[in-house]
Amino acid sequence: MTAKAACSDFLHFFRSWVSNPLRVAAIAPSGDSLARIMTSEIAALDGPIIELGPGTGVFTRALLARGVSEADLTLIEYGPEFITSLQARFPTARVLQMDAAHLAHADIFEGEPVGAVVSGLPLLSMSPRKIASILAGAFAYMRPGGAVYQFTYGPRCPVPRPILDRLGLKAVRIGGTVRNLPPASVYRISRRKPLELSRERFSYRSSAADVDDVAAFSNETGG
Repeated sequence: MTAKAACSDFLHFFRSWVSNPLRVAAIAPSGDSLARIMTSEIAALDGPIIELGPGTGVFTRALLARGVSEADLTLIEYGPEFITSLQARFPTARVLQMDAAHLAHADIFEGEPVGAVVSGLPLLSMSPRKIASILAGAFAYMRPGGAVYQFTYGPRCPVPRPILDRLGLKAVRIGGTVRNLPPASVYRISRRKPLELSRERFSYRSSAADVDDVAAFSNETGG
């Protein structure tokens, strides 16, 4: 990427942060160092791959550098200000404007073909209910052995332990970098044991008791 393009991305991202700091949650796009860690365990054969919250496409470019085919990428972005640039930069990728919490009902794939999900979403600013819905939706499409890769600016995994336990998942820190604004860590979230995650059961819009239980338990334990 040229210096001019990088400057343009910074200004674009910064304006988005100013207009909605809770949704964007950072004043600048993720750096190349973080992008390399986020994609370090992903190979071309892992496609198709879902990316949540691609923003300006920093992780997307890192996935392409890892050999992943652009046509194997589904980019899910909520912010309308990023959609046009994503479509222009990655014309053969599938770009969808939607809330990742509604992923479970999107029917974007048949069966469970996804090898990995790369998430740039600001989970620390989200409710336990929404986090649970995002993860349940992601794993409903995931092949056995697949994982969600999530970064955080916080000192621990951004997914509360009660949510991991309820969904049968585990989180492992795979690296971190201080060469990012702000410094960040990366976690691999994978299935702890075989578990069927129903897309109907964990819809963000639904009032499923299990998701309510996760939220309540998390609040009670300070998660």
